[in-house]
Amino acid sequence: MAVHLQKEIDNLKKKILRLSTMVEENMERAVRSVEKRDADLAGKVVDMDKAIDIMEIEVEEECLKVLALHQPVATDLRFIVAVLKINNDLERIGDLTVNIAERSLALAKEPDFVFSSNFTVMMEKARLMVKNCLDALINLDPKLARAVCASDDEVDALYREMFDRVKGGILKEPGKMDDYLHVLSITRHLERIADHATNIAEDVIYMIEGAIIRHGAGQARG
Repeated sequence: MAVHLQKEIDNLKKKILRLSTMVEENMERAVRSVEKRDADLAGKVVDMDKAIDIMEIEVEEECLKVLALHQPVATDLRFIVAVLKINNDLERIGDLTVNIAERSLALAKEPDFVFSSNFTVMMEKARLMVKNCLDALINLDPKLARAVCASDDEVDALYREMFDRVKGGILKEPGKMDDYLHVLSITRHLERIADHATNIAEDVIYMIEGAIIRHGAGQARG
């Protein structure tokens, strides 16, 4: 029984890591498509979403199968619970990435529209949070996971700043209101992606230490 359970868990690890790679690569494409006003690249992001959705379902079904057949306990149970939650956050990041790509397609039609450099900073910070939370998952690194959690406040602050800049831009250039609203939409999606990356980082800590750190709660259970 233990040998079979370990094989199932190893297979589950491969699937969640594969999904992580797919999501991270697609977000990279979405960010580059915005920076370069690349409609073709944005289209690839949208096309990739179906494969991500299929893999998310596979991971969930695998988790449920292991729970039903092996009734794991302790560390193994904690791992599967964490994977179920991480799987959901990855799928949501995938959806938000598609939303960014759709706004990127619209901005690609306006190559002369230039916005604040802080826009690029926010995209890079959110992208790095996704990369780091997934690196923390792959390497089982709670220190890196905690650094991701700490970064969320920075993205939130940038979002608030971007909101004010967009509002000012619309007042100054009302003829470009649609472009500014696309930017605002992208920044909102980035802020939500950062939240999901934080969720993943918290679940990595739970997986490793047995500590629920949401809202400052919980102690390591060992």
